[in-house]
Amino acid sequence: MKKLNKFFIAVFSFIFLLFSCDDGIDAITQIDPGSDSGAPVVVLKYPVEGTKIKVNDPVVAITIEFEVTDDIEVKDIVVLIDNNQITTMNSFKDYRKVFAEVDFDNLTTGTHELKVVATDISGQSTTQIASFEKEPPYIPIFANETVYMDFETDYTEFITVTRATEVGSPGFAGEGLASNNAYAGATDSYLTLPTTPMQLGNELSAIFWYKVNASPDRAGILVIGPEDPTDANFPDSQNNRNSGFRLFRENAGGMQRVKLNVGIGDKNVWVDGGDAADIDPSKDEWVSVAFTISATEARVYLNGQMVRESALENPVDWTGTDILSIMSGAPRFTGWNHKSDYSFMDELRFFNTALSPEEIQNIIGVTNPYTPADGEIMYMAFNGTYKNWVTGAVADVEGSPSFAGESKLGSDAYAGAEDSYLTFPSAGLQSENFSATMWFKPNATPDRAGILVMGPPDVDNAGFPDTQNNRKNGFRFFRENADGMQRFKLNVGNGIADTWVDGGTAADVDPTLDEWVHLAFTISNSKAVVYINGEIAAESAITGIDWTGCDILSIMSGAPRFTAWNHKSDLSYLDELHFYDKELTQEEIQEEMGN
Repeated sequence: MKKLNKFFIAVFSFIFLLFSCDDGIDAITQIDPGSDSGAPVVVLKYPVEGTKIKVNDPVVAITIEFEVTDDIEVKDIVVLIDNNQITTMNSFKDYRKVFAEVDFDNLTTGTHELKVVATDISGQSTTQIASFEKEPPYIPIFANETVYMDFETDYTEFITVTRATEVGSPGFAGEGLASNNAYAGATDSYLTLPTTPMQLGNELSAIFWYKVNASPDRAGILVIGPEDPTDANFPDSQNNRNSGFRLFRENAGGMQRVKLNVGIGDKNVWVDGGDAADIDPSKDEWVSVAFTISATEARVYLNGQMVRESALENPVDWTGTDILSIMSGAPRFTGWNHKSDYSFMDELRFFNTALSPEEIQNIIGVTNPYTPADGEIMYMAFNGTYKNWVTGAVADVEGSPSFAGESKLGSDAYAGAEDSYLTFPSAGLQSENFSATMWFKPNATPDRAGILVMGPPDVDNAGFPDTQNNRKNGFRFFRENADGMQRFKLNVGNGIADTWVDGGTAADVDPTLDEWVHLAFTISNSKAVVYINGEIAAESAITGIDWTGCDILSIMSGAPRFTAWNHKSDLSYLDELHFYDKELTQEEIQEEMGN
């Protein structure tokens, strides 16, 4: 009986469904998809045009990612690397929108071409192409280098091929000193790396390019420190300084002062250079920052110049220091609010040795994008910056100089202003043989001015800044009115007396012509020569140059060391300034003039 009842129930259900299919429910109707109006759309996801794959293995595997859409139906997709087919796809879960990942495990070092060809059922096809590069394995270019990060496209450390851990949301600057990008800080954001590959010992150095953002007014930059056991549950008050190091910055009267702290086991040592370690954030300029730690001392450098050295009673202690924090004091150095740095950082390197000043200068020269000519020790293009492109150093500004809005070469030039000029420390700019070249557009007002001066203070007139005139050391290159012309003169001191290099009318330039003039002078052990437009305008015999007391270079003024005869600020235009640690020949000057 139960079987019979089940049979009748099944039959009844079938009849009910049969007659109720159209009762209140629309019948299934086939819809014409219409005509195929367009070719497929192909969007490459990875790699894309310009992708650089930075992995130290010579052959790597990658996953190619792309998306194909079509208004009717995708028929097939072909993927090629360097015109070699690696796969064909013709079966899809969704025939109108296909997101695909294709593995390729034999990508060699070099430039490659990815090609994706998609065809729809009507035979229309679309091809997308991207050129990309598998870069060669990074080989450290400096001895004892243990960490290198270029911040070009990601946060990879290239010697160990370790991707830094991101905390928060750090970004990229869209500009860089040595490349097209750099690290850009953000609120509560920083990077960390394990310290194990850094080979921490009695010696360590770090160097990087840095563009400071004065907000916040203090921040951590690089920290390898231990946890603070006394404040283990208080992340904002971590301040155990007896191990590792802390490099950070703080506001100092509107400047940003870079400081280093080193832990030596039972105490810590400060490396504070005072105002010598200040960076002016208003300049918006890249600065080279470096520090070194040896078994006996720690040093801090800005633009290759040491700003402070402190003795260490014991070598640095690394107890409990398992992570490196980049661009923040967090998580191990937060007690004084040295947290995330919003500044830019580029070309970060660590070394397991204490670099010498010469090695630091060499690294600055290598990582700086400008390649100096033979013997070139200074180059200033004045294209919106007062930077020496050979060393990366930026001039100190007196008064309110500006830019001309025109130039002989490049995009701009220096424009002088009243009581305004530039200075540099003279370190690295002095040699037995010396040359300077430049383009100059004279302004006859004022009727006399200093152009380049590297001279000593006048101790006999120490309290009279307007009467400084000690000419026994260094040089003074200047101009003076000569019956409506501007006459260019050079004065050179040998330590005992000074020699004039005055060509008379041969050294005159007509300022009313409003033209760029090429100026140069050379100094050797036997002669000093002034050139105008590549021709000798004056030459005098000398017995060499003495640099005693010549600690600063003044550009476009005699001040502060050559003012007694009113050779002060020059309101003229200056462009393409070069210094050399050799005596240029006339042919070399003429060749440069023609560039």
